[in-house]
Amino acid sequence: MPNMLSKDRLQGFFHNMTRQCFGELGIRDAEVTGYVADVLTEFARSDRLFRVRSRRHHRLESVVEMLADEQAVLPDGNPAFAGENTLMRERRFRKYLGDYTLFMSGVFRSYVERGGYLDYYIREGSRSYMKVSEVDLSLYRTGFLLYQELSEKFEYFSGALDYMHKAYFADAPKKDPFSGFLKQIEGWMKVNVTEN
Repeated sequence: MPNMLSKDRLQGFFHNMTRQCFGELGIRDAEVTGYVADVLTEFARSDRLFRVRSRRHHRLESVVEMLADEQAVLPDGNPAFAGENTLMRERRFRKYLGDYTLFMSGVFRSYVERGGYLDYYIREGSRSYMKVSEVDLSLYRTGFLLYQELSEKFEYFSGALDYMHKAYFADAPKKDPFSGFLKQIEGWMKVNVTEN
């Protein structure tokens, strides 16, 4: 991660920020806030956000593209979900899709709204997390309740991320919502780390 914050510092920053912002909205579930903070940490790098690619190595940036392209590949060129049984492939894909839609509909809500697909992202994100919960339950995995909650309250958690973005990372007017996001985070961390 050249010229970027270390993952540990970035993760610590997002955990504190998510706990604070979600707390302001009455969301005090440590498991949910920790999960959302981990999603923010993961997707703060665009190569992690847009890691699903078509067979021709074009990055897939929309949920429709991801769902339509059954031949999607990871950046290393291997089929995105090769080597896994069908159930685990579906779980991994749906987890990524839930995380992607939560991040995009929350942090970059204005971008998603301009495209006219906010409602679709919210429905698909909720559906994806419910599928993860169902798979985990069928495999007797302990995390199924978290994904069930993420599914049932998807719109609320997405709105909480939108609040976080507007309250703490507001874009300059008419600015590309993607540019400068990490620079804003770096600035916040420098201020918060030196004050603490």
